[in-house]
Order: sequence, then C-alpha cells, then structure tokens
Amino acid sequence: MNTLRTSLAAVLVVGAWATVGLASGPASAAAVEPTSATPRSATDEAPASAGLLAALRRDLGLTESQARERLAAEKTATALQGKARRVAGSSYAGSWFDPAAGRLTVALTDRRKEDVVRAAGASVQLVRHSARQLDAAKARIDAMSAPEGVSGWRVDPKANRVVVDVVASAEGDNDVRAFVERARNVGPVLVNRTPEAPRTFAAGTVGGDPYYTGNVRCSIGFSVHGGFVTAGHCGQAGAAVSGWDRSAIGHFQGSSFPGDDYAWVGVGNGWWTVPVVIGWGTVSDQLVRGSAEAPIGASICRSGSTSHWHCGNVLATGETVNYSQGAVHQMTKTSVCAEPGDSGGSFISGDQAQGVTSGGWGNCTGGGETWHQPINEILNRYGLTLQTA
Repeated sequence: MNTLRTSLAAVLVVGAWATVGLASGPASAAAVEPTSATPRSATDEAPASAGLLAALRRDLGLTESQARERLAAEKTATALQGKARRVAGSSYAGSWFDPAAGRLTVALTDRRKEDVVRAAGASVQLVRHSARQLDAAKARIDAMSAPEGVSGWRVDPKANRVVVDVVASAEGDNDVRAFVERARNVGPVLVNRTPEAPRTFAAGTVGGDPYYTGNVRCSIGFSVHGGFVTAGHCGQAGAAVSGWDRSAIGHFQGSSFPGDDYAWVGVGNGWWTVPVVIGWGTVSDQLVRGSAEAPIGASICRSGSTSHWHCGNVLATGETVNYSQGAVHQMTKTSVCAEPGDSGGSFISGDQAQGVTSGGWGNCTGGGETWHQPINEILNRYGLTLQTA
C-alpha cells in the first residue's frame, strides 16, 4: 500500500487531481523521469492530442479538423506576437488572435507601420490610442479605490479602450457611478455590465483528489524545480500542505494575495514533480513543454480538482480584478468555467503553461468566466524554473 501511495504522489504533485486508476505501478521516490509517472496515453505530439481535440470540440463547438487548424494557427500567432510588437514600435496598440481569420491581428496608431507588420505575417487594424496610452490610463485607474460593485478593469485592444466591468445589480450604486466617472476622466473608458462579481475558487474540505492547507482545498498548478506553483489565496508563506491522502507534501515558500494571486510550495516527504497536467479522463494527460503566452482570442483549457477539464478562449490580458479581499493586477480573463476547489489549478494552451486559476464568476453548469495569474510572472517573481518535458 505504501508503494502505491508513493506512485500516486509522483502524479498528484503536478495537479492533485489523479485517481488510483492513474497509477501504472510502483515507482521509486528518487525517480524524476516524467515517464515513470506519466500514463502511456499522454501524447508526445503536442499540441493536438486526441483528448485535447475532443475537449475543444465539446467546449468550443469545433469539428476535429477545425480544432486541428485552430491549434496550428494559434501556435503561429503566439510565436508572431512578440515580433509584431517589436516592429510596430510606439505605434503598437495591442494584438489578438482572430479565430475566424486564423491569424493574429495587430492594432496600430500609425498607418506607416502597416506594411512592415503585414510583412511579419499579421493582419492590421488602425486605431486611435496606443498601448502605451491605454496602459497609462489603466495604471491611473489601478491607483483608485474601487467599490465592490466594480468587478475589474482591463485594456481591451479590440475596443481600443480601457473596459471597466460593473456588476449589473450595482450599476445604479452611487459609489459605482462615481468610480466610473473618475475613470472616464483619466482616459478612454468603456463600461461593460457583468452578471456577477468575481470570487476566488478555494473551498472547504471535501472528498476528491485535493491538496489541503488547513481546512482549505485547492488545486496544484504547474511543477517547477523543487515544487509547484498555485494561487496565493490558498495559503500563506510557511503554511503546511498535505496531499489527497493527507500525507505531508511540504510548505508554502512564498505567497502573495491580494495585489497578486500566486504562491509556490516546496516539495519533499517522498513527493516529486513531473511536467504533466492531469486530463481527468476527459483528455490525455498533457505534457508541459514551455510557457509562451497565448494571445487574446486563442483557445485555452483548465484542469482543477472540482470541475476537472474545461476549455474556452482568452478574453483579455493585464486585467485588474476587484475581489472582495482587494484588487489583483495583471490577470488574464478567460471564458473557461471553474468552481470552488479549482483555485490554483492549471491553465494551459496546447502544450504551453499559461497560469494558475485565481477566481471568477459562474460555474460549469451554467457557464461563467475565470481569471488566471500568468505563469511567467510567478516564475520571475520567485526565480523559479518551470519543469518541462
């Protein structure tokens, strides 16, 4: 029985989502080889595994050929967006992936940059405000104190505005109206109604395959050398962490929330790390090969210990989310659903790690939106190295 638990620990430290059926046999606690804990169903041909294609068909309404074509186009767009920004220079006003056209669109304020950006392989849209101007306006709004009826704000390159989300039931509130008016005075602002306020997705102790800190259950995000990353609201630095079986994993080495929502846990006690995101039987377990940031409009999937595997699209980047506990900055907004207990879990696009689940609104029955804290910010903050296949 002890051997079985050790084998499961090797898998669970990546996602805290495995079940007994995922253990293929005894494994040495000293081994770090991904294959020792990765089921043979995991694909080596990223990113279009059969399971991932099936999830995109289910959640995005695509045929298999459309899903394959989209993943290939998104991979090209992800590689292109950095180059497009460089050649656009000060004229750059943001970019996004257009699923209908299958290519990256770059917003520009100077038509003289059109040809060089098109030559790089992107479509072009001329706009009035540069990314620098929009980022400056958002930064000024970040410095303002927001009432709870304002759920967040972000730069939207397609709208060429800073979009402020207001909870529909609170739009008539005097404090909300005053905040919106102040926001409009600092830059180009568009107000958007949202059905619910965001909340974090931690949960009290329930059954399943979790990791625990005290009576809170969360989901593990991505393996790093020496541990794993997760959400900051799941535990404070120094807090003890236990696994699905309540055996000790390690301790939070660093944590930040609000302001940020990230943390990392050092791993020991016979647990070790592998570059895998658990697919929960919906998809093959996904190997992690890097952390290139997917553009707005790209497909993205999430794995968590409550609602398991779901997919959607990237809706926005760099958004400030106003939780009841305080604002969290530089978040990525998605159309993927999530539920309590999914906090800290993996957001992945193809085979590229994107971030850890923070919070959102809705659920996986009626739908909703979820934000993640980008993985590269976490790695840079703590000097961590993502474990990759």
